[in-house]
Amino acid sequence: MWERKRVSEKNVETLQYRFDGPEQAPVLVMGCSLGATWHMWDRQIPELSKNWRIFRFDLPGHGGAPAYPTGSITELAGRLLATLDALGVQRFGYAGCAFSGAIGIELALRHPERIASLAVIAASPRFGSADEFRQRGVIVRSNGLDPIARSSPERWFTSGFAAAQPAITEWAVQMVRTTDPGCYIAACEALAAFDVRAELGRIGVPSLVLVGSDDQVTGPAEARTLVAGIPDARLAVVPGASHLVPVEQPAAVTDLLVRHFSTAWQPAYDSTTGQMAILAAPVKPVLTAPPPVAPVAEIAPAVVQPEALGRPDPYDAGIKVRREVLGDAHVDRALASADAFSGDFQEFITRYAWGEIWDRPGLDRRARSCVTLTALVAGGHLDELAFHTRAALRNGLTPDEIKEVLLQAAVYCGVPAANSAFKVAQQVIREETTPQE
Repeated sequence: MWERKRVSEKNVETLQYRFDGPEQAPVLVMGCSLGATWHMWDRQIPELSKNWRIFRFDLPGHGGAPAYPTGSITELAGRLLATLDALGVQRFGYAGCAFSGAIGIELALRHPERIASLAVIAASPRFGSADEFRQRGVIVRSNGLDPIARSSPERWFTSGFAAAQPAITEWAVQMVRTTDPGCYIAACEALAAFDVRAELGRIGVPSLVLVGSDDQVTGPAEARTLVAGIPDARLAVVPGASHLVPVEQPAAVTDLLVRHFSTAWQPAYDSTTGQMAILAAPVKPVLTAPPPVAPVAEIAPAVVQPEALGRPDPYDAGIKVRREVLGDAHVDRALASADAFSGDFQEFITRYAWGEIWDRPGLDRRARSCVTLTALVAGGHLDELAFHTRAALRNGLTPDEIKEVLLQAAVYCGVPAANSAFKVAQQVIREETTPQE
């Protein structure tokens, strides 16, 4: 027995979902990888639905779900809880793969009273680097999802499995290709901002960390980081599997999930009588001291600190915006090259250019990129034009929109200046929007 619905709740966009299994059984929530739909769990459902009522959900814009992009893992976890609240589901087990593994970690950290037991598959406390995921967003915005779709089998499956299962390989490609691009880009931004490495010790629910032995995306090293950080966690490495391990090794994953949720959660459901009693394992309290704060060597500023003027120091906001717009790699290089002579200047631009101006609410980042590109063309600052062209792509401008900015700049700043700017921008756009083979 199954049903497929979407619920609505005031001021919150809820999720498209599907139920499988007996109505009186305890609820087990199952979430998918970025680019996948709930069908990635099809091979697990017959066995799991004997003892649990399986709740599967699609990410926004996936599998025909409404395309309401989510800006963060926290926001998506909130949408999931709103959906479950509307259905009267208060406590549940949770199993999530990759992106949805991050949602499970977020729920265990922020809403531990809702989670009876947790399984995270092919997940990590931090997925790669922020630059990597924002770059993926630039590629999708410029080329659509086809390049990501065509390369998905290489990321998701071992080469032997992909060669032996052409139908499943093509299913994977089509699944990604039909995802809403805006929702995919927003999900990349959410992963770029996700980093809970310092918080893992606060997870107090029984946890299984499951990973494919050949996963090149979030492999055994990331899984061991999770197990080392979560106090009550067990590790399971599935041989001969890559990133989408529930699809590649369905029987092994099913067996591991049944054993984990049967022992850590202890649902006593009799499928022949339809009677159910939950003997939920108590949440293990985790008493840890806050992590020590490493001392930070500060360069003495040459300007009056904003705190002295009675307002918050914009440096923290500035470094966050600077990293999001220019990328971690660029900012790290700039800060690493600072010395006693240039350090004050780096602090100055972080605090005032990025914390005071770029962080103002009056213009969005797309508009600020347009203004910045024009100003740099006018001033002939070609080096800065190069990295601000990259920033404009990350901020959501398309190559065609950047072209229009430079064409208009040619009228007001002069043709020679625009000619030089086009050469710089063309090279940057080619580098940034060409999919990596």
